[in-house]
Amino acid sequence: MDDLLKPLPGLRAQLEEIDGKLSDPAVLKDQRRMRDVGRERARVLQLLRKMEEYEAASKSLEEARQIIHEGKDDDLVAIAGLELEDLETRRERTREELRRLLIPKDPADERNAMVEIRAGTGGDEATLFVGDMFRLYGGFAERRGYKLELMTSHPTEIGGWKEIVFNVIGNGAFGLFKFEGGVHRVQRVPATEASGRLHTSAVSVAVLPEAEEVDVEIRTDDLKVDVYRSSGPGGQSVNTTDSAVRIRHVPTGIVVQCQDERSQIKNKAKAMKVLRAKVLDHARQEREAKTAAARKSMVSTGDRSAKIRTYNFPQGRVTDHRIGLTLYNLHAVMEGAIDEIVEKLQVTEAENLLAARTHEPRG
Repeated sequence: MDDLLKPLPGLRAQLEEIDGKLSDPAVLKDQRRMRDVGRERARVLQLLRKMEEYEAASKSLEEARQIIHEGKDDDLVAIAGLELEDLETRRERTREELRRLLIPKDPADERNAMVEIRAGTGGDEATLFVGDMFRLYGGFAERRGYKLELMTSHPTEIGGWKEIVFNVIGNGAFGLFKFEGGVHRVQRVPATEASGRLHTSAVSVAVLPEAEEVDVEIRTDDLKVDVYRSSGPGGQSVNTTDSAVRIRHVPTGIVVQCQDERSQIKNKAKAMKVLRAKVLDHARQEREAKTAAARKSMVSTGDRSAKIRTYNFPQGRVTDHRIGLTLYNLHAVMEGAIDEIVEKLQVTEAENLLAARTHEPRG
């Protein structure tokens, strides 16, 4: 039997076991367990279907080769000969897809994604591009069936944003959006530039898996909470009550704030959600830093200081520097059409992981 098909009987048994759990009253009453079991079922079912597709493709290819080898019927031999190349291509494509699915995934990939967009170099133009990037991600999320929840934002007087933090809600959101972490550079002529001179500015994007309360222990004694009045562009007060909330996690020094809601309770809840994600990410980074054998690749280093993409408006092009991909459909990209870029990044990551596993020393 092909090595890739050896897990097939076990996967079928695993799917039956999962379906049994989904009919268990104890599981049905527990939303967290229901969600986790549902995610596991989706993962196993996807792998099972791809394995069965590969098995069928292998069988069809073997039958065509057998017909040609036996040579009993000229018409059948001719038909098999015509189909042979397509069958070989289909089997090889399915084989590569299956190999990628068999790579152990980061469990965080299935979570919601917490995304921060911050203005970098470039002054006012950078703050305007923060808004453009927020609309880009909104379009991409909509294309993928995800919902966006705005967590906090800091607008400027000219209609830009110093920072926007939002949550992407949907199964697998982090697995898609994590590739957006890094520095995004924009080259265009600002509307305020009378001489028509090309301007270069940048925004930084950080993407974190949304944390749940059980992921990290955040003690009340470790928090310093301040409340203040919300402010709009220029610092003027936009609320007559102390509804804005700033929370500092003393052990890590992480500070988050939220002022978008009129309710102090809602702002605090949103701020705590962002804080949990940041504390979890801090713990993950510390753990990975201590792991000497941690794998590094051009799409999975998580180095947020790296310039990952350039958006050149005069030439209508976007270039992802990690994979050397350039597309001349900038208008569509700014509307959220980054599917091709993200999918190529996913493939590259899978190939790098496969290569790393191939060269791992056997113990």
